[in-house]
Amino acid sequence: MAVDLPSLVAQRASRFGPLPFDEVVDLALYHPQLGFYAAARGAGRERDFVTSPELGPLFGAVVARALDEWWSEMGRPDPFVVAEVGAGALRYVMVEQSERLRAEQAVRLPLEPASFVLGPSGRDDPDLAPLPQAGSGPLVTSLSELPAGPFDGVVLANELLDNVPFGLLQHRREGWQEVRVGHDLGEVLVPAAPALVAEADTLVPDAPEEARIPLQRRAGAWLRSALGCLRRGRVIVVDYADTTPRMARRPWTEWVRTYRAHGRGGHPLADLGGQDITCEVAVDQLARVRPPVADRAQADFLAAHGLDGLVGAARQAWQAGAARGDLAALAARSRLTEAAALTDPAGLGAFRVLEWRVP
Repeated sequence: MAVDLPSLVAQRASRFGPLPFDEVVDLALYHPQLGFYAAARGAGRERDFVTSPELGPLFGAVVARALDEWWSEMGRPDPFVVAEVGAGALRYVMVEQSERLRAEQAVRLPLEPASFVLGPSGRDDPDLAPLPQAGSGPLVTSLSELPAGPFDGVVLANELLDNVPFGLLQHRREGWQEVRVGHDLGEVLVPAAPALVAEADTLVPDAPEEARIPLQRRAGAWLRSALGCLRRGRVIVVDYADTTPRMARRPWTEWVRTYRAHGRGGHPLADLGGQDITCEVAVDQLARVRPPVADRAQADFLAAHGLDGLVGAARQAWQAGAARGDLAALAARSRLTEAAALTDPAGLGAFRVLEWRVP
């Protein structure tokens, strides 16, 4: 039995041959005992990196405004289900693959059994899927995967898809090669399967020699599932994003990044299980499932849903109370600092917000 992730990967590669890159990323991040997220790692000021919600309450306040707007646009359905992945009456479903993080959610929030949040429906027929009862929220639950649906509401994924395991291809003179991982934890190039070649040629028909691209089939499958959950509503994805042709013309370590202890980590295959591994989201690959109806910078999304009003009120409160320096004034100043970070084009403001609507 391997006692650490590198040993486990080496054992599997020795037994089965070089492993696909997405399999190694999956193990490195999500192995239930040895993976990065199993060891109290991840988002948070006391952990490895900070995402928009960890800066303070402002991001959540704007998202709450957006959810309220979308609920009103849909005619205020009751129940209205919000499924946040990577974490009427409102039903809030936190979807988190990590068992450890789900246990932490139970400490921080009063969670209900999923059957209370997504059902029961009051139906007498046991063969019919349960539907949630009206007028009984807000309720919160936590699941390891998206609920089957269908429901009216929103599926929200903030910095999720960059952590979904991805394949890796390299273009050489003799054709596309798949990047795999050998028993020595080094890269091994093997001829790509015909289906992968056909997909790569479609995505980047004029790929430069030695170019690398991600194949984000699992992210596409996630989007397909998220859209399938909804009877009516939206899927919202917030993440670093680009297109496959542009990635092919950039160094691959610009769009595959690792993080640990609030800084950049090493090579993606170094210290497996000890650092986060991320990949920018290829919008064109998601569009093959369904093109998004909107693709905008995080700063523009936040502005569209009331950021400027919240910042203006905070500025007035700070100006009025700065001389006193009381808690209200300091909170207002903190909100101004948070807003600047959320909209910084060289930082969190560079995130893209992708939106799909159903029906």
